[in-house]
Amino acid sequence: MPKMKSHRGAAKRFKVTATGKVMRGHSMHSHILTKKTTKRKRNLRKSTEVQGKFAKTIKDAILG
Repeated sequence: MPKMKSHRGAAKRFKVTATGKVMRGHSMHSHILTKKTTKRKRNLRKSTEVQGKFAKTIKDAILG
């Protein structure tokens, strides 16, 4: 049986840390930035952990 392929779209959007957490970037940071506060834009730069059961689904898709 051949190897499982990773979901390339998910692999580009999510990263799995060494401890096994799934990290994602924030949305709403690509355009229409003039009406957003500096604090809000700064916080949108940071990545955050995927919560709940969705993390397992993403991990399976990335690791194949």
